[in-house]
Amino acid sequence: MKFIHNIFDRMEPSFTKGGKYEKYYAIFEMFDTFFRQPSSQTYSASHVRDGIDLKRIMITVWLCTFPAMFWGMYNVGFQALTFIAQSGITPEGWRTVITNAAGYDPTSIWACLVYGAMQFLPIYAVTFAVGILWEIIFAVVRGHEVNEGFFVTSVLFALSLPPDTPLWQVALGISFGVVVAKEVFGGTGKNFLNPALAGRAFLYFAYPASMSGDAVWTAVDGFSGATPLGQAASGVAPEQFVNAYGQAITWTDAFLGNMQGSIGEVSALAILIGGAVLVYTKIASWRVIAGAVIGLVATAFIFNMIDSNNPMMSLAPHWHLVIGGFLFGAVFMATDPVSAAHTNTGRWCYGLLIGFMTVTVRVINPAFPEGIMLAILFANLFAPTFDYFVKQANIKRQNARRLAHVSQK
Repeated sequence: MKFIHNIFDRMEPSFTKGGKYEKYYAIFEMFDTFFRQPSSQTYSASHVRDGIDLKRIMITVWLCTFPAMFWGMYNVGFQALTFIAQSGITPEGWRTVITNAAGYDPTSIWACLVYGAMQFLPIYAVTFAVGILWEIIFAVVRGHEVNEGFFVTSVLFALSLPPDTPLWQVALGISFGVVVAKEVFGGTGKNFLNPALAGRAFLYFAYPASMSGDAVWTAVDGFSGATPLGQAASGVAPEQFVNAYGQAITWTDAFLGNMQGSIGEVSALAILIGGAVLVYTKIASWRVIAGAVIGLVATAFIFNMIDSNNPMMSLAPHWHLVIGGFLFGAVFMATDPVSAAHTNTGRWCYGLLIGFMTVTVRVINPAFPEGIMLAILFANLFAPTFDYFVKQANIKRQNARRLAHVSQK
């Protein structure tokens, strides 16, 4: 709108070179390019003019997390209110005051969303506030723009957490992800690890009792319930999976997201909806996702053929796909354009490695059965190597064709 343009046009001289607030240009630019397209344009024949920049790509990814986000909030509320209704336990403190307006009826979509939002929104608010503060500090000190990548990092980190994660742990985790995994290497485009996963991994190893993945809280004070992945690691057969209030969890329940788990990772259907948009817009590579799925299914089949007392070896591939955070990681984190492989062949290898490592970690590490996080971080380290060998192979083929052409003459 015109009045927004006028506001930024009047403010711009104060933040550009020679202005009173020149030092804080990064902050002005962050809001300016959020509301308006960048003013810089190219006109030479070697450039393609387009209104899509990095910020708008990141906003698209952020919007694609909405199905998983809203279902996650609903599911957190539904799981908690169902347990409350059956157990008679009443939440303490602020939960009671706020949710009295919506009631504790698990059949009410509104009540479930309100209760779930009370768990997720504080986590997201702390993640965004602390993370963007670090981004602004580094942008001001270095004199560059605020990196747009944090827009996606913040929501992915928040959605990967259990619903009762203490807010001080949230602040520590995102600080590690932004500062240590990204900014010390120069910011967006120069980091070799996914920042959201690095922050989650920090919490995973620093506070294993609350972040292991084998038990995730139902959002009721003092209560915790094992996830299907945790139950599988302890020897429970899939047909005996149960939720916090004793009802059976079918494969369809797991696919739709009617079970305990981290906020955004429970619904395979919601994740695939967002993933379809990312693949259609070519923001995410379908080769990475397909490679990860093929790698997981193939590895699970191999382990299924081995006779062992390890219960995770007998878990069928179709269950590996829908329990834990595999699809969430494969769709939203493995496809990170910075830390993933960039060649087509490299993307296949990168995805296959993620699928293989996910099942392997789940099988050999039953104490902490969630494997997708460590699998992606491990694959991040090998992504440049995959690209290097693919490029070297292409160079050799080009040289061979060139020599063959010369010899024919």
